[in-house]
Amino acid sequence: MTQVQKNLAITSEYHPHILVMEDDLNVAKGLEMVLTQEGYDVYLAGTGKLAMEAFKNKQFDLLVADIRLPDINGMEIIREVKESKPEMEVIAITGYATTSLSVEAMKLGIADFLPKPFTEDEIKSSISEALRSRQAKPAVQSAETQEEKLIQKRHVIEVLNRTADDEDFWMNLMEKGSLALDAYVLSDEAKAAIASGDLRWINQNIGELTQKQLMFIYKRLEREAW
Repeated sequence: MTQVQKNLAITSEYHPHILVMEDDLNVAKGLEMVLTQEGYDVYLAGTGKLAMEAFKNKQFDLLVADIRLPDINGMEIIREVKESKPEMEVIAITGYATTSLSVEAMKLGIADFLPKPFTEDEIKSSISEALRSRQAKPAVQSAETQEEKLIQKRHVIEVLNRTADDEDFWMNLMEKGSLALDAYVLSDEAKAAIASGDLRWINQNIGELTQKQLMFIYKRLEREAW
């Protein structure tokens, strides 16, 4: 049993199903070999159309998605997948990484964004973390009451609105991170998500944001990218 399997408590009766959407046959076959050795069940799709057909007909735990495809923009596939199945974890890969592209991908709530070329250890670590996060979500959600969720959601939105109206608060949050949020009723996880610009967590727990509320997140992600 591999270390990934031990970490995820995967039994011999079940192996996580991963859809790899990659048009470069060498990259696709390489990923298939590495991930199969890790104990995953891997399905390859060389085009966006084939990926969507597979997604509709099979059950997957995670999507590894190349952004550039011969038929469809990979971002459109990711958007459709996240809209129809928000709990699906997605790892985007591309040989044409830019700041704007990474920001757009994070806005869709992906688990990770890996520029090519990446190492075997990088992709294995990324997938392991994404699946662990997926597995942990129900337990985290059940520990929170509906009232606590609503209070936290209100305070997250209040913080993001304030970043657009109060420049001093904006800069304080940018420099001090979660320490600038002590006055708000937020979990440590929520504070960390705001301070780091974690759109995946915000989309999953708060919902869609306005352009005004996204301003700080974009700036935070741009700073990290540089």
